[in-house]
Amino acid sequence: MNIVIKQEQVKDYKITEEVVKNAFANAEHSDKNEHHLVSRIRNSNVFIPELSLVAMDNDDNKQVGHIILSKIKIKNEDQVVESLALAPVSVLPEYQNQGVGKLLISKALQKAKELRFNSVVVLGHPEYYPKFGFKKASTWGIKTPFEVPDEAFMAVELGENTLDKVSGVVEYPHVFFE
Repeated sequence: MNIVIKQEQVKDYKITEEVVKNAFANAEHSDKNEHHLVSRIRNSNVFIPELSLVAMDNDDNKQVGHIILSKIKIKNEDQVVESLALAPVSVLPEYQNQGVGKLLISKALQKAKELRFNSVVVLGHPEYYPKFGFKKASTWGIKTPFEVPDEAFMAVELGENTLDKVSGVVEYPHVFFE
């Protein structure tokens, strides 16, 4: 398996949505609409093309995964801080548990840092995301606007102490709730 991570192009959109749909087809914690979320993000002002990445299996010239990071805000009564949400990361079932997701997440976080973003939040598996540096968002006093288990809502700093003076509630863009 020869996996290459590259920026998603407009010509990839239809295939990406199929990959996302198939990746979540049998997922336990899924509304089966993640592919619609990806499309809505792309058509919104929170979309950052450089942070929409695809995983290609060069041996088969086939797209096997996708990740998207989009803009969010962390707000409290004193400040509004821009951050990113990682949602969703998708890997075709037959390529799962082979390191494709790890490659996508690592590359997306690296690219976000290069673009001078300071942090990323994710709602996900508490056993998986800490290997990328994610910690409970509550560590910094960052909360979601909805009920989720504390250990499942995480954040990562993309620089040294970039969340030290940040706290508040994450404001997800409307495209996450349509």
